[in-house]
Amino acid sequence: MKQIPYWLDTAPALPDRSGKDLPDEADVVVIGGGLTGLSTAYHTARKGARVVLVEKDKVGSGASGRNGSMCTQGLTISPAEARKRYGQERARELYDAFRDAVDVVEELTQKEQIDCDFHRSGRLGVAFKPQHFESMRAKQRDLAENFGHETVVLSKSELRAELGSDFYHGALLDPLSAALHVGKFVHGLADAAERVGAEIHERNAATGLTRLPGGGFLVETLHGTIRAKQVMAATDAYTDQSMPWFRKRLINVGSFIIVTEPLGEERARQVIPKGRLVVDSKNIGHYIRLTPDNRLAFGGRARFAPSDPASDIKSGDILKREMTEIFPQLAGVRIDYVWGGMVGFSWDRIPHAGDVNGLYYSMGYCGHGVQMATYMGRAVAEMMDGNPEANPLRGLGFPKVPVPFYNGTPWFLPFGGAYYKAKDKLR
Repeated sequence: MKQIPYWLDTAPALPDRSGKDLPDEADVVVIGGGLTGLSTAYHTARKGARVVLVEKDKVGSGASGRNGSMCTQGLTISPAEARKRYGQERARELYDAFRDAVDVVEELTQKEQIDCDFHRSGRLGVAFKPQHFESMRAKQRDLAENFGHETVVLSKSELRAELGSDFYHGALLDPLSAALHVGKFVHGLADAAERVGAEIHERNAATGLTRLPGGGFLVETLHGTIRAKQVMAATDAYTDQSMPWFRKRLINVGSFIIVTEPLGEERARQVIPKGRLVVDSKNIGHYIRLTPDNRLAFGGRARFAPSDPASDIKSGDILKREMTEIFPQLAGVRIDYVWGGMVGFSWDRIPHAGDVNGLYYSMGYCGHGVQMATYMGRAVAEMMDGNPEANPLRGLGFPKVPVPFYNGTPWFLPFGGAYYKAKDKLR
């Protein structure tokens, strides 16, 4: 069993982008080589700026290569909650941005000829409890009437044609959400960024930032210092102590995934007949999909613990047990991959983007990072070019005052996890 992300292990080999000399200066320095950083670098370089991206490991080694490889529509909060918080007009604007984000990913794959198995597979939000299914009926009406988005409610009997399991009580199908191979997408986006002129420096962490009196920043890295007119922080859940302001405003949650041995075409279609993406409605829920080579990827929180080799194995055992509870027909299937990673959550469960004293950022994707990180990279490129209206999250920046008694280490997660697991058990 490999303890590395399936998506990175099965993507084309990366070139070695480490060991290069840093230039003395750049128009833009991007910190972080995930989808946010790569998209920012790509779109900024296309505008003619000299762009340098520094990444402490390899591109895609953080959350961008460790996720469920889903590119889904919909907000990180319910439509009703969005309307309550922001009003109908602003909620609709946010919903449109999340929907447009999937289009941006698709456009990039076509424009740059990134072969990453992108296709509009559709997403099944499956109901763990009967009352969750009733909520889905209300959500369908809300989406159609107030957000112009058509979805399909599937009863438990109708769901049987979509899922080889009787575990759930129905579903809400969003037909336009997409699947892709995120490892291939990350690698392709890095190649595209270089083609348009961005420089990528791997294994070269940013270690400090100094604002300069005349404007701009001095960016300190492990392998040199570079002067930048503008800096973009694209580190999300992997933000370290060099940027404490952001660490105090993000909750980093572990998420874990197992991937089975190849099931074969026939057996795979017995599990998810139409190849949908599946996300359940539990508080501590699961995300499930078939891979391009007909394995089952099964992910979830599993344990409220950081990712390391021993922790990943324990989480994998939990996930296999939960997988076979949902799909008893997979009880004897071999697990070929297990890995973990961190997901960046904001306190209000909405991504945030903007600038803090001239330092640009986009973080807190709350599990919707594949599409929103890519989209927000493009938006930040526009913001840095003097177009603040391009930010769909404008006015929703991180609070200026951090949460009391929180320094970036989520000590409270085991308690919260126990509470929500208990709620899930009350059926």
